[in-house]
Amino acid sequence: MCTDCGCSIRGMEGNEGEHSHDGGKTFHSHSHAEEGHSHSHDHDHSHEHQKAHEHLNHNPQLNDAKTISVIQKILDKNDQEADHNRSHLEKQGVLGINLMSSPGSGKTTLLEYLSDVANFKFGVVEGDLETERDANRLRAKGIHAEQIQTGTACHLDAFMVHKGLHHMPLEEIDVCFVENVGNLVCPASYDVGTHLNIVLVSVPEGEDKIAKYPVMFRQADLILITKTDLLPHFKYDIEQEKADARCIKPNVAILEVNVNDIESVKAVADWIEFKRKMRT
Repeated sequence: MCTDCGCSIRGMEGNEGEHSHDGGKTFHSHSHAEEGHSHSHDHDHSHEHQKAHEHLNHNPQLNDAKTISVIQKILDKNDQEADHNRSHLEKQGVLGINLMSSPGSGKTTLLEYLSDVANFKFGVVEGDLETERDANRLRAKGIHAEQIQTGTACHLDAFMVHKGLHHMPLEEIDVCFVENVGNLVCPASYDVGTHLNIVLVSVPEGEDKIAKYPVMFRQADLILITKTDLLPHFKYDIEQEKADARCIKPNVAILEVNVNDIESVKAVADWIEFKRKMRT
């Protein structure tokens, strides 16, 4: 959660409909009533989200009733906007996929290589604290990429993604990726309105990340162990990593990826295409 790690969620007490982050761009939620339409959202909180609500006061800095109430309202409003985002995607028959990982695990590189082998067309809502470097890399490959600069925020939320979706040509694509800010903690707490979560973990990060960051990997529909070509150069027990993952989430899919082995990238594309066809 952002407030646990020092990311700013300020000004929410007096303005619950607005989510602003200092630095970079500021993103505001909008009132559907102001636009002349309203939405009724019947949504169930995920097990993890409920757990987040229940355990907010485990942090001694947050065990204030007013603080807990504000954070719960933020999460609730985020979930409503996430449902709205999914409705945008579903009306166009687009599969939404949230890509999450620590910085440098290979999210952007994976998307670059997927563009060469995938049978589906895709766009990307790209999240970074600053710069458009990753978005520009994707655009150079002919991928439609909408940059979201979060400033000091260590995750994307549903309101930020909503802004990106309004500039995404959904009628022209089959899959919309949300490349989340590099972070193995906060993004797991915010539903951004996608259908699936893919979490990457790279060999150079070490063999303990899945066990140490279970909340993130419990959210995963697919775990990608990336940069496997570097296995000879690191002490990394890949089978133990897989065992840790399945201890956290028994039925999670796991693929090994090495972009120098294009067949491993095709396996990711095939998994996504299978999931996409299941929804059509």
